[in-house]
Amino acid sequence: MITVTDLRAGYGPLPVLFGISLEMSRGETLALIGANGAGKTTTFAVLTGRIKPQSGHVTLRGGDISSMSPMQIVGAGLSMVPEGRQLFPSLTVEENLLVGAHCRRSGRWTLERVYEIFPTVAEFRKRPSTALSGGQQQLVAIGRALMSNPDVLLCDELSLGLSPVAVDTVYVAFDRLRSEGLTTILVEQDIARALSVSNRFACVRHGQIVLTGASANADRAEISHAYFGMH
Repeated sequence: MITVTDLRAGYGPLPVLFGISLEMSRGETLALIGANGAGKTTTFAVLTGRIKPQSGHVTLRGGDISSMSPMQIVGAGLSMVPEGRQLFPSLTVEENLLVGAHCRRSGRWTLERVYEIFPTVAEFRKRPSTALSGGQQQLVAIGRALMSNPDVLLCDELSLGLSPVAVDTVYVAFDRLRSEGLTTILVEQDIARALSVSNRFACVRHGQIVLTGASANADRAEISHAYFGMH
């Protein structure tokens, strides 16, 4: 479905990624974990076209998307739920969702389907997005990304800034997406949560993948060593 091969990237003269490689099959959820500054955000920036790789390739369904613009990448089938939700405050919930359909990519995700899987969003569809709680706004942000009918969905820190109850609500919704067979890459500060909702994990440190494995068999001590680089 999506393959990242020897990805090297950075910001101007500052290198951040030093040969990131990942491969995912259809329907998998991969947890991308690592400390702040490890390279997770830069990896997502390259995947979404916000920065161009210095070398390496990203292929989606066999096609190279490495040099595409962010808009072209959405049209090719990759969408993102950004950190902090980033809804348009002047728009209603429904208008925010419709923004996600701008690429007019055909598929199963329509307003009706989003409302079916997220009934809370349907209930508040005519309200300003600013009138919703943080957890409700996160569901809208997920719905907006789905409206582009992605083959691969990137989720950046879904739990950030939310109450424990709201986090539970958001991840119940995330589980529904997994049951729909959506291919997902998840960056999540709560490692235990990330492992519980993913098939596999990849730990990033200093711009490199230092540990991978099946989430169900993850060794916490081994992850801690990979995460922080210490015993």
